[in-house]
Amino acid sequence: MGPVNWLAVFLAAALAVAIGLVWNGPLFRTGRQLLPGNDERGGNYILVALIFLIGSVMLGHNFARIGAETLSVKPWLYFMQSGGIAIAFIVPAVWLTHLRNRSEPMRRVVDCLFWLVAYLAMGLVFWALS
Repeated sequence: MGPVNWLAVFLAAALAVAIGLVWNGPLFRTGRQLLPGNDERGGNYILVALIFLIGSVMLGHNFARIGAETLSVKPWLYFMQSGGIAIAFIVPAVWLTHLRNRSEPMRRVVDCLFWLVAYLAMGLVFWALS
């Protein structure tokens, strides 16, 4: 196993949070914050950043296990791994949660696409900093 790229881990999590702020703000104007709440100290955004950091640490560990040699020969693995995790685990969980809450279909699609885009962006950061 190679070393975890910690710079990529933190930058990937930060990029995912930034995408969330834009996605739920000016891009789709959903009227919803990334994480609703009235905490003026930013506690909700810290929680969101922590959640993305956990996912990013997992991706960093995953890429370290694959190894720099393999990833340099097969760079598409960054996107297959990050997108695959989103498609196989995150998107179904978000979709089922919205389904249980009887959310409208377009809201389900927008939220699921956000998670896919966020994870692909994290894969992009790892690829760019490899």
